[in-house]
Amino acid sequence: MTLNRQIILAQRPQGMPDETHLQMQETDMPSPGPGEVLVKTIYMSLDPYMRGRMSAAKSYATSVAEGAVMEGATVGEVVESNDDSIAVGDYVLAHGGWQEYAVQAAKAVRKLDPAAAPISTAVGVLGMPGFTAYVGLDEIGQPQAGETVVVSAAAGAVGQVVGQIAKIKGCRVVGVAGAPDKCRHVVENYGFDACVNYKDDDFEAQLSDACPEGIDVYFENVGGKVFDAVRGLLNDFARMPVCGRIAHYNDSEAPPGPDRLVAFMGQVLVKRLRVQGFIQFDYRHRYSDFQRDMSAWVRNGDVRYQEDIVEGLENAVTAFQGLLQGRNRGKLLVQVAADPTRN
Repeated sequence: MTLNRQIILAQRPQGMPDETHLQMQETDMPSPGPGEVLVKTIYMSLDPYMRGRMSAAKSYATSVAEGAVMEGATVGEVVESNDDSIAVGDYVLAHGGWQEYAVQAAKAVRKLDPAAAPISTAVGVLGMPGFTAYVGLDEIGQPQAGETVVVSAAAGAVGQVVGQIAKIKGCRVVGVAGAPDKCRHVVENYGFDACVNYKDDDFEAQLSDACPEGIDVYFENVGGKVFDAVRGLLNDFARMPVCGRIAHYNDSEAPPGPDRLVAFMGQVLVKRLRVQGFIQFDYRHRYSDFQRDMSAWVRNGDVRYQEDIVEGLENAVTAFQGLLQGRNRGKLLVQVAADPTRN
């Protein structure tokens, strides 16, 4: 191979991104310098936060520049190394972005052991999504045995883990998802006590019935109508870790309907609610705790996970659109090359 396929942010989207904004190009194969490695991408992670990186709006991280490779975490195989700490053939977690090959500083990648866990989990249940679930629920949600925890996007990469951790802690867990099969999956495979479909006409009534003692913790991933239904059921001293608001990521104008902020701020005061946004990298000091606990839970079967793997870099844009529309089942990955570790 002398060429490297990559997807660049050609222009910033207004609304749903498509191939006009995210364009495939071919460039010369990169070459690593001293202290660097060349990584062949096997799995590329697709995550909702990437929509924010396409915007020029100020956020907690720098936007992707127009003309630059779209960013993202990757799992791959080292095919060339100029550092003694990393060998050719090692599998690593990297931040190679949406491309087939990427040069990375050797100190910036983390070696993976295929015998310990499938390498794909390094960008899923044992990676950023799993850590997000772990610290958001533990640090902000602070669930106690017997409390009711509601999880939006319950069948997604973060939501599936949040609900299972809450069950480990002895809580009643109610999921919210957007399809009947997703709802069945989280109940039958992850042990949620109930799951309701927000697309049903009687969604609010179903959610109320599923939470007869109100809601103590609401793990917020989506916003929109789910948040509207939840806020009326929040108990005194309820906690709300705000992880995402995917229902609004493609908004180009203010959402329709009345302004609910004044009423909600009244609830925050009267019910003494704790509402806190968080970004997982603010809790780096908890990463060793996460690796210890989550590795054990996955190994023991206390936490299970689902991966949604799309084949081919050329299908990344369509897959990302599906993520923003809720079409994925579990953690969404693009498989860019064959995985020699998978039987």
